[in-house]
Amino acid sequence: MSDATHPNLVYVFADQLRRSACGFAGDERARTPRIDALAREGVEFRNAVSGHPVCAPYRASLFTGKYSSSTGMVINELRMNTSHECFAHVLKRAGYDVPYIGKWHLYANQLGHHDDPRNSHIPRGPDRLGFDDYWAAYNFHHRYYDTYYHEESPEKMAYPEGAYEPDAQTDMAIAQLRQAARRESPFALFLSLGTPHDPWSPDNVPGEYLAPFADVDFALPPNYKAQNDPHADTWAVLGPAQRTKLSEWMRVYYAMTANLDWNVGRLADELDNLGLSENTILVFTSDHGEMFGAQGRRAKNIFYEEAARVPFIVRWPRTLSSGMTPDACLNTPDIMPTLLSLMGLGIPETVEGTDLSHCARGEDGPEPEAAFMQGMGCTADWVDGHEWRAVRTKTHTYARFRVDGLEVLYDNVADPFQTADLAPDPAHGQLLSRLRDLMQQRMSELSDSVEACTWYRDNWTENRIIRRTATLGAR
Repeated sequence: MSDATHPNLVYVFADQLRRSACGFAGDERARTPRIDALAREGVEFRNAVSGHPVCAPYRASLFTGKYSSSTGMVINELRMNTSHECFAHVLKRAGYDVPYIGKWHLYANQLGHHDDPRNSHIPRGPDRLGFDDYWAAYNFHHRYYDTYYHEESPEKMAYPEGAYEPDAQTDMAIAQLRQAARRESPFALFLSLGTPHDPWSPDNVPGEYLAPFADVDFALPPNYKAQNDPHADTWAVLGPAQRTKLSEWMRVYYAMTANLDWNVGRLADELDNLGLSENTILVFTSDHGEMFGAQGRRAKNIFYEEAARVPFIVRWPRTLSSGMTPDACLNTPDIMPTLLSLMGLGIPETVEGTDLSHCARGEDGPEPEAAFMQGMGCTADWVDGHEWRAVRTKTHTYARFRVDGLEVLYDNVADPFQTADLAPDPAHGQLLSRLRDLMQQRMSELSDSVEACTWYRDNWTENRIIRRTATLGAR
């Protein structure tokens, strides 16, 4: 239940789903009718980006409203600093039940050994960042059959035999909605689904979703490069054998997304059936995208559109007009303050993101000129040479790599595949200078001096655990 002042929240986020792979974004190969309908019924922030397009850094920013230079979650497989005022802490103080289901990715402190309960089980207490109610989660894995989750002990809990993980997790979310409908307190349900993250093998997706794509042409993208990006880390490079698999990988990716769409539809239908839709904010989004050979890369951890631009849809029938597509530059740290404001709740002073709730309401108000994005190093290892910073405006992306100082500038409207680097062209010198200054200003505000990846290891962490005593952001 809820009241008109404090609505419920259902926050659904996929893993590695790029905006461009959704039907509403224009991809004719996509089979996403329910996500597309949600975009028509709600508000779709068409310039939403993942401020640090990697799984754990995104989640740290989502739950704190801060940038990676303040959370310390600069790569994957670190254990989160728990001293922050987090999203769920605010919700609990306001009387919300806060169930969490699915992938967490903020607890392990080893590279590998993901199935060891010492990494996969997050114990009740501060490491859950305020999610103190129903818990059915694991740190991370990407096998979607015959897998497991944890509740309140290191014992591995099995999904029903033969179940596909996203289906089982959605069943669990629906069960939580049915219980919440009988309670007086408002709820904020977070559902973190692992798909469409790789591995993209036919045995990792139900055949009924793969079959419709059997004859679909998955050509290499227009910005495909046969040579690896020299700035790519171990997770982003492509070997010769992997390049031959790109089309088949995309086939499975789109099949996983079709299944994801079905589950999103089931949740939306259940909200309707329970009479909860009118006063429940339903969010659908993703932590980052996937490159599939674009710019000579795979995976994420880069500012290019395929990796950074994500779907972000907010539906709240009682309050928000349907079909709006605000062009505000929504960034990951903006999510917490924007949703808290929509819910009528206070925003902690420690939040670094911007409240863009007025954009969702279709009202005028201040908004950032650009989304500031950070790449702090190698995806999950302490390796230098892959750091970058970027700003993305409504029309352009400007970025600079730390290792060699290379600057790039793209016109995302005229050149959506970012094939023409405008930075060397004197005709764009004024724009380049303005965006360079804008990025430097944001870095200064955050005390972000673009250190090498190993600097964060040596100064912020101990045994891959982010130290609570570290003064993050300070130099």
